[in-house]
Amino acid sequence: MAQRNPEDKDSLDFFITPMWATRALVDIVLGFTEKAPHSVWEPACGQGHMAKVLKEKFDIVIASAIHPYGYGVVQDFLDPECVAPCPIDLIITNPPFKHAEQFINKSLQIANVGVAMLTRTVFLEGKGRYNRLFKDNPPSTVAVFTERVPMVKDRLDRNASSATSYAWLVWDKLNFDAPRIAWIPPCRKQLEKDSDYE
Repeated sequence: MAQRNPEDKDSLDFFITPMWATRALVDIVLGFTEKAPHSVWEPACGQGHMAKVLKEKFDIVIASAIHPYGYGVVQDFLDPECVAPCPIDLIITNPPFKHAEQFINKSLQIANVGVAMLTRTVFLEGKGRYNRLFKDNPPSTVAVFTERVPMVKDRLDRNASSATSYAWLVWDKLNFDAPRIAWIPPCRKQLEKDSDYE
């Protein structure tokens, strides 16, 4: 029941992140209560819903996407020719699920301070992914949403529902402690704005 239908092979896997879910990362998980002097790259920005929230909290926000959705620069983040346009402190995104490992690996090479990826919690499972990614590069924090984050393919829908669970995986490159698990308390009512859906 909690599994989303698999995407077609040529699908761009475009699922819009509700803006409140990004605010949960910035406000609750990362604890940025004031605007921070960081540079942030959102490399799968789609229509800009996540990037707009990041601009509320960070001084420099670069947004890009593989397809011309109408926001940000059009470029393929995974193309070897795609490089950071400036020194990048943080990379924060909801990567296409089928390319999430590649997004994480490239982001860890680029970001100077940290990386945050919104993934389905099922992304944490599997021997292959453990050996390829988590064994040598575990996230500093796994922040699990205690309420569902409804995402619908190709659109933002305030009334959508979901049985899929999500978590923010955060790599703090300045923290060498063992990984920790955290829970994001119910926060949608507190962080959601009517203007998010305009």
